[in-house]
Amino acid sequence: MTGLPGDRPASSIVSVAAYVVLTLFGAAQGLIGSFQYSRLPPVGAILFCAGIFVTCLAGGWATQSITGSFLPAIAWVAASFVLAQPMSNGSVIIASTSPGKWFLYGGTLSATAAAVISFGLWTHAARRRP
Repeated sequence: MTGLPGDRPASSIVSVAAYVVLTLFGAAQGLIGSFQYSRLPPVGAILFCAGIFVTCLAGGWATQSITGSFLPAIAWVAASFVLAQPMSNGSVIIASTSPGKWFLYGGTLSATAAAVISFGLWTHAARRRP
């Protein structure tokens, strides 16, 4: 039944699903981390930074693409920085404390570093292919 309009190869559907899952996982890490980063200050924040770093590297490795590491990084940054904004009633979720800064800025650097490493690995691997 190939050739029908709307038919897509199974591999492209799996790829899209993998990217969606990676994006949602990055956003979930940002969401959960925003509420839990201060549990063991500053170790908790550092562990969340390491978590997004590993997620981005593993996503790039699993999909063998830069997009696999870039999407969870962007989702994490979006979720974390949206929750870092003051609420209408004046309360904040991520406070301007040392653990809060470790979480926000360390996590952003971790996600960026993982995306850059993946970019370097996959562009180098692409050049080596015949």
